[in-house]
Amino acid sequence: MRMRFLKQMAATLALGAIALLGSGCTTAIVLVSLHSKLTEDEPIACRNLNSVERALLARCAPFQAGSLVTKDVHASGFNVCPLTLAARDPRFWPVLPELLAKGAQPERCEQAPLRALAQADACPPFERASATELAALRWLARADARAVQHDVVRVLSCPSARATGLATVLDEWRADGWLSVGQVSFSPLGALHPGHLGSPLARALEQQGHTARAALIAYDGRLPGGFDAALRSADLAALDWWLQRAPELVNRVPPNFSGQTAWVPLAKALAPAYTGNAAQQRRVVEHLMARGADPWLRLPHEPQRTVVSLAREMNSPMLPLLDRPLERALHRLPDRPLDPPRTPPTGSKALAQASLPPAGR
Repeated sequence: MRMRFLKQMAATLALGAIALLGSGCTTAIVLVSLHSKLTEDEPIACRNLNSVERALLARCAPFQAGSLVTKDVHASGFNVCPLTLAARDPRFWPVLPELLAKGAQPERCEQAPLRALAQADACPPFERASATELAALRWLARADARAVQHDVVRVLSCPSARATGLATVLDEWRADGWLSVGQVSFSPLGALHPGHLGSPLARALEQQGHTARAALIAYDGRLPGGFDAALRSADLAALDWWLQRAPELVNRVPPNFSGQTAWVPLAKALAPAYTGNAAQQRRVVEHLMARGADPWLRLPHEPQRTVVSLAREMNSPMLPLLDRPLERALHRLPDRPLDPPRTPPTGSKALAQASLPPAGR
């Protein structure tokens, strides 16, 4: 702060000197150059920015409706599309209607503005948006075909979107055939928010041929897959929706992305941060166990470990739920860490073992 004050003081003195020495051209040029050098790190004053820059910089708030100039909309000075900047940050939603009215087009943006919003917040506060702002967001969803994407579907089906009626965009997409099997590179069922799986839309998507198992394929998106999202949020009704249609998910979930390995729901639920809090963690573990989850299952990425041994290593409070005497007896596993898997014999050693008579003869 002190350095900034000194710079401002020096700049003021320089300007004063310019005024006093106005008759000396060379001196004035030198002093102007000095002033520019001293203030080059300072942000440009809001009054010197163009109308779009002022509208989309938080330090220049509040936005004045009617202040956008059409030529600025088409040449904003930003490296990022103004529609993207306005859509992805709720603070700038008031700018959206005027940007669109002055000719801003989503096709000029590198990605769909609503996708940028989805990547910034999986469930934005749509309830804070005005009617005109919601109308602008709806227009972006209908006018930009690139918005038909996994993460955008998740956002448009989240609780705040449902509460404000914005989720009906998805019904319109389905009615127009935008979500039909073969028309999208992702599964709409896997993209839906867990709380929207019991909706008429989800039932209609199933009637059109979408399935839960098809929703386990890889997709282009940052937000977790449908079953993963249900598990993270401890949405037990959504978990049951998935398990009724794909019971194998209780023990093993296939990878959604390249380089990812299959994973075990019980093992993921052991991480305290995964479900958010201890109460939700316990509910999820109990729910999975009640539906047949096997705590003695070996982990796909670490076959020397089971869910139980992992819980023991983590000193997890979930261990008593997992390591029950009856289950241990059924699995005939010792109450100790598993031995590492043995490497099969090869070469002459394998031939020698193969020639031995069976034990007991």
